[in-house]
Amino acid sequence: MPPKTKGRGRKAEARKKKKNSSPGVEAEAKHRLVLLEKELLQDRLEMSRQRQALKEELGTRSKQLEEEVRSLKEQLETCQREAKTVKEESERALRKQDGTLAQLHAHVADMEAKYEEILHDNLDCLLAKLRVVKPHWDAAVLRLHTRLKEQLRQFGLNPLDF
Repeated sequence: MPPKTKGRGRKAEARKKKKNSSPGVEAEAKHRLVLLEKELLQDRLEMSRQRQALKEELGTRSKQLEEEVRSLKEQLETCQREAKTVKEESERALRKQDGTLAQLHAHVADMEAKYEEILHDNLDCLLAKLRVVKPHWDAAVLRLHTRLKEQLRQFGLNPLDF
């Protein structure tokens, strides 16, 4: 049994030594643990603050972007309304212009037909007058021709030379 006592004694001594040296080491370990926990809490606090700042910044940026999107949507709607109005007005103006052109073409065709009719009537009238006057002219031309021939002969000229 003595050896058991020795073993127990050594263990007890080791425990005793541990207990004697333990308070300083244990206090230092606790101090280190407290410092690490403090550091960890400070890091968590800083990270929490950073996260909160980022969250606020993200919220602000998100609101800005939402406002910008809303504004751009309004501008787009306004531009689309204006484009639709301009398109409708231009289509209306083109229809009116097409109508005016059709009227002008019809008017020009009508005027051409009337002028052609007037021209044919006048030419027919002129031809009728010429038919009436032609026999008188023919007789007058024949008399004039005969007289000129006679005058050429009086001057001793041959009328056939001319």
